Amino acid sequence: MAFQSPTPSSVRTRRSAGLVIFLCLIAIVFDGYDLVVYGAIVPKLLAYEPWALTPVQTGAIGSYALAGMFIGAILVGYLTDVIGRRKVMMASIAFFSLLMLLTAWAPTPELFGLFRFLAGLGLGGVIPTAIALTVEFSKSGRRNFNNALMFSGYAIGGILAALLSLALLPSIGFQGMLAIGGLPLIAVVPLLFWYLPESPAYLVARGQRAQAEMIIVDYGLEPLPPAASRGDVPETGRFRTLLSGRLFIALILFSLAGICGQTLVYGLNTWLPQLMVMANYSLASSLTFLLTVNVGAVVGVLVSSRLADRFGPQRVTATAFASSGAALLLMGTGLMPLPAMYLLIAVVGFGSVGAQILVNGFVATYFSGATRATALGITLGVGRIGAVLAISGGGVLVAASLGNFVNFSVWSIAAVIGIVAVLAVPRFHRASAAVEPLAQSAITH
Repeated sequence: MAFQSPTPSSVRTRRSAGLVIFLCLIAIVFDGYDLVVYGAIVPKLLAYEPWALTPVQTGAIGSYALAGMFIGAILVGYLTDVIGRRKVMMASIAFFSLLMLLTAWAPTPELFGLFRFLAGLGLGGVIPTAIALTVEFSKSGRRNFNNALMFSGYAIGGILAALLSLALLPSIGFQGMLAIGGLPLIAVVPLLFWYLPESPAYLVARGQRAQAEMIIVDYGLEPLPPAASRGDVPETGRFRTLLSGRLFIALILFSLAGICGQTLVYGLNTWLPQLMVMANYSLASSLTFLLTVNVGAVVGVLVSSRLADRFGPQRVTATAFASSGAALLLMGTGLMPLPAMYLLIAVVGFGSVGAQILVNGFVATYFSGATRATALGITLGVGRIGAVLAISGGGVLVAASLGNFVNFSVWSIAAVIGIVAVLAVPRFHRASAAVEPLAQSAITH
C-alpha cells in the first residue's frame, strides 16, 4: 500500500521516485489513446449508415470530450484540496474508463456525444494532477525532462491507438476501439491504489507533516523547510497571486500558448487521417502517418526537454512551434516525395504534441510551489478551448473541400501565435522555478 504506519527510518525501504513518474505516465497513456483513437475512427463514423453523420457533426461530437476536459481540468484543484491528488487520480481514471465503455455501447449519436463529454470530465482531472506529482517527485535539474518523459505517455497512447486501429479497426469497428479505452479500470487503477503515494505538498497543507516527511524520506526527496505549513499561503492567496502583476501576464500568455498547442495536437490527431485520405492516400497509409506523428513527438520531446532543463524552456518551446508551422506549410505544397512526407509528419508530431508537453513543463517550472498546480489547471483548462475549436473547425474545413494547401497550412497559424505567446512570457523576478527546491511545493494545493 502507498500508506503505512510509521516505522523507524532504519528499517524502512527506500522507494524510487521513478515509480511515481511511471504511474503518472501510464495514466496519461489513455489520454493519448482517447485522442488518437477518435481521429482513427472518424472515417468509420462518417461511413456508419445508421447515424448518417456529416463531417461537421463528427467534429462537434469529437469536441464534446474536450469541453468536458476543460471543466475537469479547472475544477481538479478544488477536488485535490479536499481529498488529495492520489484519490483524484484514481477516481478520475475509473470514471473515464466507465464512460468510455458507455460511449462504445451508445445506441444513438446524441448519447454518444453525451458520454464523450462526461468521459472528458474524468480525463480532465488526470493531466494537471499527473504533471504536479511528476514535478514534485523530480529533482530540480530534471523537472522538464521528467515531465516530458511522463507526458510521452500521451504519445505512447497515440502510438498504441494507431497500431491497434491498423490491426483491429476493420474487424471490431469503432465501438470496439472505444471499448478498449475502458481497460484502465482493471489495468491501471489497482496499480495506483497499491503503489501511488500521496503528494507531500498536499499532506503538509492538510497538517499531516509527519506523514509527508515519511514519504520524503522513502522517496529520497529534498527535505521540507521548517516554516512550511498550511498557513504560509491562504487558500484564496493562490488566485490573488496569479491574478496580479507579472504572473497574471504570464498566465494569460501561457493560456494562449496552451490554446495554440492543443489546436495543433487535437486538430491534427483528429483530422489527419481524413486529410490524408483527401490527399489521395489510403486509410491504412493515413493511419501509418498518425503513428509517425506520435513517434516523432516522443523522440523529439525527450531530446528537447533535456535542452529545456539546460538552457531554459522558453526558446526551446518556441522552436518546437516553429518546426511544426514550417513542416505543415511544406506538406501543403504537395511537392514532397513520400519519404519526405513521413519526415515532415514526424516533425509535426514534435512541434504539436511535443510543443504542448514543453508548454506544460514551462508552466510547471515557471510558477512557484504555492501556485504551480493551480496555474497548470487553468492553462490546461483554457487550452481546451483550442482543442474544441480545432476539432469542430476541422470538420468545417473538411466539409469545405478547400484543397490540400489550405487543409494543411491553415494549422500553421496556431504555430505562429504559439511562438509569439511563448517568447512574450516575461522573465521571472526571482530565480527560475526550475531550480526551486522541491520542498517549496509543500503548499501547492
